[in-house]
Amino acid sequence: MQQEVFLMKETVNIGLIGFGTIGSGVVATLNQNLPLLENKVNKKVNLKRIVDLDITTDRGVEVQPGVLSTSVDDILEDEEIDIVIELVGGYQPALSFILKAMENGKHVVTANKALLAKHWDEIITSAQENNVRVSFEASVGGGIPLLAPVNDGLAANNIETIYGIINGTANYILTKMAAEGLDFDTVLKEAQEMGYAEADPTFDIEGHDTAQKLIILSILGFGVYVEQDKFHVEGITRITPDDIQFARDELGSVVKLLAIAKIEDGELEIRVHPTLVPETHLLASVNDVFNAVYLEGDVVGPVLMYGAGAGMMPTASAVVADCLDIMQDMEKPVAYGPRETWVEKVKDISDVQSKYYLRITALDQPGVLHSISGVLSDLDISIESVSQKKAAEGEAVPIFMVTHQALEKNVQEAIKLIDQMEFVKADTNLIHLLE
Repeated sequence: MQQEVFLMKETVNIGLIGFGTIGSGVVATLNQNLPLLENKVNKKVNLKRIVDLDITTDRGVEVQPGVLSTSVDDILEDEEIDIVIELVGGYQPALSFILKAMENGKHVVTANKALLAKHWDEIITSAQENNVRVSFEASVGGGIPLLAPVNDGLAANNIETIYGIINGTANYILTKMAAEGLDFDTVLKEAQEMGYAEADPTFDIEGHDTAQKLIILSILGFGVYVEQDKFHVEGITRITPDDIQFARDELGSVVKLLAIAKIEDGELEIRVHPTLVPETHLLASVNDVFNAVYLEGDVVGPVLMYGAGAGMMPTASAVVADCLDIMQDMEKPVAYGPRETWVEKVKDISDVQSKYYLRITALDQPGVLHSISGVLSDLDISIESVSQKKAAEGEAVPIFMVTHQALEKNVQEAIKLIDQMEFVKADTNLIHLLE
């Protein structure tokens, strides 16, 4: 009955909760392209209410009189509002707003990846129980059409591999370090001054933002929800110009913060960490604040989706597109990923096999390489190449090693033993290689 009423409506009313940067972009998009949007859905589209704690600051967009309010009930309890856009961010009160909207029979559009990653089951269950839709294209990859293609356009495929560069801040920092040979702290400060990094950048540079987006991608790709504390998440703070130069000059690779999810024999690998990506790989050319997701399906083969991963207008584009999708086909059955997963087990990072780059800082003295090689050999780790910078005898210098395929737990144990050696003067840095 609810669906029939919705389909018969000549006007669809939207309520927007959160009038910050992205909310302003949504209003600007509706103002700019309203005739186009209405033509596509064959309905009148009406932004009936905008709610925010601050309704006096000029956002630079035109708002009709009487639309602004500070009371969220003006949206949640308004029976005429059909779609609620949540752009508050964070966990609370955003979760309460979304659940209440769905309980009241309203469809929800959100860009809140943190909320989805933490409260996925609760949100999706509520949507199903209340016979409404929750759409979240903007939560991963900003303006890139990504989630709908994975969920719908690639529905004929078993997704086998997902590799993502899905945090613009981290990607900008690594790109700038590579281009100008600058250290991490210098580039981070510049990124903050330019507005590419937050005053507290921890969420981005330590990989948490990437991990939350990977959780959503893994649900849609593999039908399994994996909490963030169940997989390995590592940021980019330990990357140095030496790492980047060696990767480029000796390995023909670039350093990227990758989200990785892949399945083999029923085991899902899911992890976030810096990765050496060969320059010949499509992801190697994704630079600055841009995002990209590279995936492989068993039928389609490799697919790359690339574009602006954040920002006011790209993200608003995805939010408004979700609204139109709901307007166009309310009866569309939504499957948030495979209904039954073929994932039998989530592989622990310690059981991952990879090639590794190691940067070991040690005194330049006789016997050092022999001792390090001995530790690696005892743990079944074979060395593919080794290089050392020149230095005066007795000074600490970086030793660069690349291993053949090895077991993660063996490599981690080797690093632990190596770092305890008297001649090692700094923690060893490890970076996985993408092959």
